[in-house]
Amino acid sequence: MQKQIKNFLDFIEKDKKVSQNTLQSYKRDILQYSDYLDENKINYLKVDEDGIKDYLTYMNDIGKKSSTISRSLASIRSFYQYLLRNKKIKRDPTNGIQSPKIEKRVPSVLTSQEVELLLEQPKNVDLKGIRDKAMLEFAYATGMKVTEIISLDIDDVNLQEGFVSCRGRDKSRNIPLGTLSIKALKDYIENSRNILIKDDNVKALFVNTNGQRLTRQGFWKIVKYYKEQAHINKDITPHILRHSFATHLLQNGADLKAIQTMLGHSDISSTQIYMQFQDATIQNIYKKAHPRA
Repeated sequence: MQKQIKNFLDFIEKDKKVSQNTLQSYKRDILQYSDYLDENKINYLKVDEDGIKDYLTYMNDIGKKSSTISRSLASIRSFYQYLLRNKKIKRDPTNGIQSPKIEKRVPSVLTSQEVELLLEQPKNVDLKGIRDKAMLEFAYATGMKVTEIISLDIDDVNLQEGFVSCRGRDKSRNIPLGTLSIKALKDYIENSRNILIKDDNVKALFVNTNGQRLTRQGFWKIVKYYKEQAHINKDITPHILRHSFATHLLQNGADLKAIQTMLGHSDISSTQIYMQFQDATIQNIYKKAHPRA
């Protein structure tokens, strides 16, 4: 089985070109499944539908969340479909098995006042402070994911026109930048980045103090540091800034479809979760203005 797992992981990395995060997720799920089969002396080529259901029940019994079980089933399904295409098995044992229903969790968001407090923390007194100010303003202004932000090159930002081009694996989207974000970015590019980078060949927009592209871990540490400086009791991550971006846009009357486009959601149902945060004032306006409200 280990040889087939390696072949499968090579296939999705080289042919499917999945990201490293996705690759590691597949690997973790399938190796956990492999350990379960070994412990129970089950041949992976002879597993049937009941065997897959038993594994999902086992995961539930040891306290795994529905979202984890669902993701694990998707990984195992992909593995068996790979084996089926390569004629290692005659039937996919995951065929017809439904993923457990996942309850959509209410995303944690900051109030406008908490965002203001957080963004006030970095001071433009040194190279790092100038960069951090630009980075936090940018994260809140665009609602981009961490991986998207750290993957940006300097040429992806058009300060004159006021937008950033976010390029995904399948499609790209242009996101407008607010005046405060543009101002902070200009300051960073002109007075900090050009000193931080040691090599003119570095194209990354946001760099660390060594002049190299900022990492996910580096980004998270910066957000955590300023959260503590602001004495905000809520847990704050870069993703919570993304949730706050969407929520505040919606509360101030932005169109849901426009928010979907800016967030890069392929399905508007992912964006609709923010509807529950709509301000009571918007609902009152609707009740007063709509003839059939």
